[in-house]
Amino acid sequence: MPPKPQLVIFLRAPQRGAAKRRLAKEIGAEEAHAFYAGLSRDMVRRLSGSRRWRLVLAVTPDRLAARARFWPASIPRLPQGRGDLGHRMGGLLASLPPGPVVIVGADIPGLRASHIEQAFATLRRKEAVFGPAADGGYWLIGLARRRLPPRALAMRLFRGVRWSSADALDDTLANLPEGTCGPPLARLEDVDDAVSWRRARESADPAKF
Repeated sequence: MPPKPQLVIFLRAPQRGAAKRRLAKEIGAEEAHAFYAGLSRDMVRRLSGSRRWRLVLAVTPDRLAARARFWPASIPRLPQGRGDLGHRMGGLLASLPPGPVVIVGADIPGLRASHIEQAFATLRRKEAVFGPAADGGYWLIGLARRRLPPRALAMRLFRGVRWSSADALDDTLANLPEGTCGPPLARLEDVDDAVSWRRARESADPAKF
């Protein structure tokens, strides 16, 4: 039987004053906390119901990874570890059990289970898949970990990536062999500032946030 696909949500424990600091400066700490807590909780709920993948939460700060206060205790959790985003994602990609892995962020209001299904479908044919973000980064990365050894891939995949810039996706793609990637998924927006927060609020179900 082939290994079960693994979906990893990268998230921060929703502590007041610790999550979405840039957003908090613009709309206030309490509003930013409530938004992120509601958004991440809703995402975990929506993506935990499928039998098509194993859901894992990659949590920062590490000391809160094992606590059940914020999310259902039945969902496995791992600490993200130290370093920049590339180091943390690379470490998990190298250490998770065999099989395809998809990593997403917890601040993507438009993310649906259908996007995850599409990503894993692409990984049956290709080694990598990305969900491009509106700001030049990406809200999803998926790796089949089939042809390319996980540890070697993780070490080189994020080398030199300019995080939090319009070049993050292009930098990551440049580290992959030609022909590795499948077609990109839908372009979605993460919520980092007041402008994107207002757009998310306008398009969301009011009961969620």
